[in-house]
Amino acid sequence: MSKRAPIEDRFPAPSVMGVINVTPDSFSDGGLHLRLEPAVTEAWGMLEAGAAIIDVGGESTRPGSEGVSVEEELRRVEPVLADLGGAPVSIDTSKAAVARRALDLGVELVNDVTALRGDPELAGVVADAGCYLCLMHMLGEPRTMQEDPRYDDVVSEVKCFLEDRLAFAVAAGIREELVCLDPGIGFGKTAAHNFELVRRLDDLVAIGRPIVIGFSRKSTLGKLTGQATGSAAASVGAAVAAFDRGATILRVHDVREHVEALAAAKAVAG
Repeated sequence: MSKRAPIEDRFPAPSVMGVINVTPDSFSDGGLHLRLEPAVTEAWGMLEAGAAIIDVGGESTRPGSEGVSVEEELRRVEPVLADLGGAPVSIDTSKAAVARRALDLGVELVNDVTALRGDPELAGVVADAGCYLCLMHMLGEPRTMQEDPRYDDVVSEVKCFLEDRLAFAVAAGIREELVCLDPGIGFGKTAAHNFELVRRLDDLVAIGRPIVIGFSRKSTLGKLTGQATGSAAASVGAAVAAFDRGATILRVHDVREHVEALAAAKAVAG
């Protein structure tokens, strides 16, 4: 197995991660991608539009959602991953068995919303594979995380959590240079918390690992315009602001719009 390049070399800023939710209750696509053909077609379209990687998930993590079994999650994602063989793909999972199968199918990044807290075997799977890893902050669990999220200082608490989980990952044998960090926009945060995290993103960048931001279509943005979810335009605005403050990877649904806007933002930044 060849040694992977550091994640910041593989995904230079700004890199766009396209989202494919293979779930029946996704807030962004209404379950469209639960069927194989639309999911795969959309994924290839995202890559053609400039996505650096496609993030495939088979378990909903929207507020109020319940978990699914390993068997059900694999039933959803395995055909999609198999059809995307050879494409740059990540797996959005917290289950070791799902990650192991996804890695067998060529996935290069494991995106874990539990930051290696959900399954005690996942850290070993990632370490053995030598793959990339994203550790995300979440307050509580999806079923209850938005009931009444409270922090004394959301940025310092998220930073402390991410530093702790990064240290845990490294102690488990995962190369630090393969890890990126996600503050978890919308995962146990109010709108004010979400905006504060991006406003003070330099505090998280100071940890020294690439930062992933997933503001795309979140309800926080919808509240600005009186909609249930954020529009593509609002999502692009948030992504550009995050990139301007140091975000490396932008996790999005509307790939072409984000790729073009971020290219312009990068050109302006020089």
